[in-house]
Amino acid sequence: MALHLLFTCAGRRNYLINYFKEAIKGQGQIFAADMSDTAPAMVDADVALIVPSIYDSNYIDALKTIVKAHQINAIISLNDLELPILSKHKSELESTGVKVIVSNENVIDIAFDKIKTFNFIQKIGLQTPLTYTNLITAKSAIAEEKLSYPLVVKPRWGSASIGIDFPETEEELDLAFKLQHIKLKKSILNTASEQDLDNAILIQEKMNGQEYGLDIVNDFEGNYFGTFVRKKLNMRSGETDKAISVIDERFETLGRIVSENLKHIGNLDCDVFVANNQLYLLELNPRFGGGYPFSHEAGVDTCALYIEWLKGNKNVEAYNQYKAGKLFSKCDRMLEIK
Repeated sequence: MALHLLFTCAGRRNYLINYFKEAIKGQGQIFAADMSDTAPAMVDADVALIVPSIYDSNYIDALKTIVKAHQINAIISLNDLELPILSKHKSELESTGVKVIVSNENVIDIAFDKIKTFNFIQKIGLQTPLTYTNLITAKSAIAEEKLSYPLVVKPRWGSASIGIDFPETEEELDLAFKLQHIKLKKSILNTASEQDLDNAILIQEKMNGQEYGLDIVNDFEGNYFGTFVRKKLNMRSGETDKAISVIDERFETLGRIVSENLKHIGNLDCDVFVANNQLYLLELNPRFGGGYPFSHEAGVDTCALYIEWLKGNKNVEAYNQYKAGKLFSKCDRMLEIK
């Protein structure tokens, strides 16, 4: 069975394009779509396609046209900001016969809105850093010694593309909070945040401990498959740069709890801090994240899982050969854009 897969907002995710090309074994094509004709991932795809901005009123129609013209079997998004849009139009897109590998609107809403993430994590009995959207409330928590400097100040919705600040004093907190609001209004996140601009910036407890990245994988019916853990050794521009694979029952338990309560589809990229021998969960990204290559190279081929699940195959354990103690580091490569 030949499969044609469309990756939207392809950007710089060349590794995913190439992993899927390996997994599909020539029995289909990999299509990459982006609004920029210089997006690096377009170079490695079998077919590169230019599309409007995700916020353009013609965006969904453009995807439907591509699906019909190229007989696309599945759509996979590689961008946080696109997930709510694809999820909202999932039924409309799937009416063309394509499988949209994105979780339902409720899951995307929980993951996209970091206050809803905070509430969800607490509701399912897991620990997460204290989080506020109001400066006065946060300062009261500091005065009551529930919260202490340094803190984390970042956007509530979407990715942290406008940056994260770590204020260490009240003066720095005031400045960071104000500056984040100014930056937000100028950024692409403004569209996502306009529903509640007064509460669009988070003030969060900063965890002192070891950070881990998790890929919690569910099948396309939302059934738990496995949790794949990496200990982060170095970060660069907000993404994991060096990491070592870990197998630990505590993370497996956490991953299963998240999976069974969230019922997401496919890969869920998460961040966990271990502090005072406790696990604190703080991010839920229902897509392939920048840390996925570490899971892949340590032995779990989630790309092959996707392809087998698309074919209707359930016997996929052969694609999980995850090993602990595998250390990897990212590096850049040059591509000519033609």
